[in-house]
Amino acid sequence: MKTIVICSGGLDSVSLAHMVAQENQLTGLVSFDYGQRHRKELDYAALCAVRLNVPHDIIDLRSIGAVLSGSALTDDIDVPDGHYAEESMRVTVVPNRNAIMLSIAFGVAAARGDQAVATAVHGGDHFIYPDCRPAFTQSFEVMQKYALEGYAEVALYTPFVHRTKADIVTAGQEHDTPFDLTWSCYKGGTDHCGRCGTCVERREAFHLAGVADPTPYEDPDFWADAITAKVAS
Repeated sequence: MKTIVICSGGLDSVSLAHMVAQENQLTGLVSFDYGQRHRKELDYAALCAVRLNVPHDIIDLRSIGAVLSGSALTDDIDVPDGHYAEESMRVTVVPNRNAIMLSIAFGVAAARGDQAVATAVHGGDHFIYPDCRPAFTQSFEVMQKYALEGYAEVALYTPFVHRTKADIVTAGQEHDTPFDLTWSCYKGGTDHCGRCGTCVERREAFHLAGVADPTPYEDPDFWADAITAKVAS
């Protein structure tokens, strides 16, 4: 199917883009600038588009992100260290972020004659992000069928929604994803911090998948302590 991929520049969405490019007909990448403090991730999305030789649209949602206040990703709030399963990680939620992005992506797909929108939501997101859960993605696809009824038929492709981050690393390796050209860290420094939730999850995923992690981390060993703390709790 002719498919556009929502690509943040992170490990998950870049792996998805490579998978779609090999298994379907990738027609382009869509990224969103919502004022995230780790905006450098968009540079990695741009690199992915060049590598896969597809168009790349970065849609400016900064004015929307400015009013979705209270998140450590958009406000002057410290990004917490630790595992995603910790209650403190809820401060990284941007309300309705995926719902907003998907709505726009479906409109873009319909306007361009694409048949599917692909997004890399996965099982590890379910605990903390409600608009990454299967109940949401299934309901959203039904809603979009009504929203575009008589105009376009666009499916929602979520191949990782019931899979783990480690599964994504495995799939990414199978589809030749250059993991060193992806960005996950929410703190947006020179290197991945190794301590925020998304860094811990990334490091753990490579470990569980048995795949070498090419990522330079400021604190490469913190993830193990975070996992131990999670299990102990």
